[in-house]
Amino acid sequence: MAFSKEKRRLKIRKRIRKNISGTESRPRLSVYRSNKEIYAQIIDDVAGKTLAAASSRDKEVKDASGTKSDIAELVGKNLADRAKKAGVETISFDRGGYLYHGRVKSLAEGAREGGLKF
Repeated sequence: MAFSKEKRRLKIRKRIRKNISGTESRPRLSVYRSNKEIYAQIIDDVAGKTLAAASSRDKEVKDASGTKSDIAELVGKNLADRAKKAGVETISFDRGGYLYHGRVKSLAEGAREGGLKF
């Protein structure tokens, strides 16, 4: 029997997390995408701390108009600004089992435009 979409995504996510781990020098950018919103965090897995976070529910982004991909790009830029303030420049990207396409890709491009290096 085939996996449901969510079980398939979680299986892919486990496979990604086997190889990607955030360190102090290169933290992990983790993405979660729901039907309406998108959330991103920069995490140091060694210390177990979230260094910066942004989502489409933040005040700066919530009032923005446009498609969900446009809003995801704004979230990426917002996250990059917060990461710079926290002293983070280089990250490893954890797409969370989602395809690198659409909103996830827009968020990554926004973070790159904001100055983060992948």
